[in-house]
Amino acid sequence: MTPYSLDAFIADCRKAAAGCPDPADCVTAITPLMLRLLSSVRDFLEPAHFRSDPAHYARNAIYIAPEADLSLYALVWLPGQWTPVHDHGSWGVVGIVEGLLEERAYMALDGEIRANQGIRLKRGGNVLLPPGAVTTFVPNPDHIHHTGVPDDRPRAVSLHLYGRTMSSFHVYDVEAGTRRLINVAHNES
Repeated sequence: MTPYSLDAFIADCRKAAAGCPDPADCVTAITPLMLRLLSSVRDFLEPAHFRSDPAHYARNAIYIAPEADLSLYALVWLPGQWTPVHDHGSWGVVGIVEGLLEERAYMALDGEIRANQGIRLKRGGNVLLPPGAVTTFVPNPDHIHHTGVPDDRPRAVSLHLYGRTMSSFHVYDVEAGTRRLINVAHNES
């Protein structure tokens, strides 16, 4: 397969996103692009993209659009590292570079979430994502999940493309039935 450069991927994603006002159409158009990019990751990923953090999973920026309408990160998950239960407020396409990433879904029992309290969530399905896998999500209804690597598995590395600069998202307290918006940082390349 012909190498697929990061610049070509970004250009193709920008073009696809511009022509897709519906997030579901957007991720459908970009999913094969992410699959193609995974075959060329060793051509553009740098050591800085593989930085980890012993305290929590690491978010290493690869590309952030000046228009704030697209961002790509390499997430590095050491054994035992998980996200909190969260949503994204955006569409997204995720590709697995190495390891086995686990995603545990949650469903809102009352339909679309319109407030920060009184939220009833129920555990949904579980997905195991091996190297080369691509998964997607769209907002409204929000894609709520908990993602990570159990203690007994090796490190995982994943690419996350979002339809905005991913600098914040909602974190859910399932027991309390609440959510709050948090700001999240990333490592610069």
